[in-house]
Amino acid sequence: MALVALLRAFKPGTPGLGRRLAAVPRMLAATLRGDYDGRPRLAMMAVAAVYLFSPLEFIADVVFLIVGVVGNAGVATWLAGALMDETERFLEWERQRHTNSQAFTAMPVMPPRRVPPEMR
Repeated sequence: MALVALLRAFKPGTPGLGRRLAAVPRMLAATLRGDYDGRPRLAMMAVAAVYLFSPLEFIADVVFLIVGVVGNAGVATWLAGALMDETERFLEWERQRHTNSQAFTAMPVMPPRRVPPEMR
């Protein structure tokens, strides 16, 4: 699934890599504010990143060379795909939010109706 998301990231019509990477700080900030619902997915990505760069994992890779490298390749592929998938989801969320806010502000505002004194 993550590999498919990673490959889909380079299809025409999808946000480019630069746009996705530029969205990461905004995605983190929106998640921390509670505006965006990406907290569980971002937590899983953080765990995967910590796993990949852990010194204990490096020692395990030295001891179990082939298995360790294959395992790290799998985790790295999942992490890259998950990041591409989540940034695409976030950019779509931003676009919809922007579209909805423009639609809301573009709605005509009706003046309050005046009630005749005899109807009060």
